[in-house]
Amino acid sequence: MLIDFFRSLGHGRHDPRSKSIMKTLTWRVVASTDTLIIAWVLTGDFKIAGSIMSIEIVTKMFLYYAHERAWNRFM
Repeated sequence: MLIDFFRSLGHGRHDPRSKSIMKTLTWRVVASTDTLIIAWVLTGDFKIAGSIMSIEIVTKMFLYYAHERAWNRFM
């Protein structure tokens, strides 16, 4: 039932990989900025916040891309 709901939103069955890559990159900018700000507020140290963000960028970019492709496979 939930899958049918998402299909009804007009999401194409097979979005091109290039679209998934662009969505991954633009989302990383937004999400990593959020992580940087939160880490800076919690630690009070911009260098530590930047370190956290730099690790997070790499790991979550691959995780998001895999997630996006999995959704595309089943939608």
